[in-house]
Amino acid sequence: MSSATFSIYSASVPVFKQMLGGLQDVLRKAEAHATEKKINPDAYLQARLFPDMFALTQQVQVATDFAKSVPARLAGVEVPKLEDNEKTFADLQARITTVLNFINGLDERLFADAASREIVLRPGTPKEKRLSGQAYLLSYGLPQFFFHVTTAYGLLRQGGVEIGKKDFMGSY
Repeated sequence: MSSATFSIYSASVPVFKQMLGGLQDVLRKAEAHATEKKINPDAYLQARLFPDMFALTQQVQVATDFAKSVPARLAGVEVPKLEDNEKTFADLQARITTVLNFINGLDERLFADAASREIVLRPGTPKEKRLSGQAYLLSYGLPQFFFHVTTAYGLLRQGGVEIGKKDFMGSY
């Protein structure tokens, strides 16, 4: 890929949009599956792979946190705050829509110097870490995002929801 076509914007915003669209579809199928099979939705929403891991609802919350915070920091704008009070599939869908609306509103020009912009994680704490925008996106932001989206997908697939890789990937 030539540097003329590669940008931090193209490596972030379209990727987050694609995968959040897939996550919306997977959640839609999970809700329909629960309704059809007369399964309490909380069986999915509170499902965990292991007791020390986040439940599905929290996996979606954290995935959307990365989908909004990574592009916001790269664009040099304030990270929107969300309440983390979702309890239903509809709540999770609304959260994803809110994040999609936010990232859709980010002007590509805001990312012009994003690769070299310094990103400071956990500022003022013993865990403070300073990264270039490029390292932040490629080595931290995207892997974190994909971990939580993948875990959400895995929880639903393990729970019997008929979804596959095409659902996970979303439209591209």
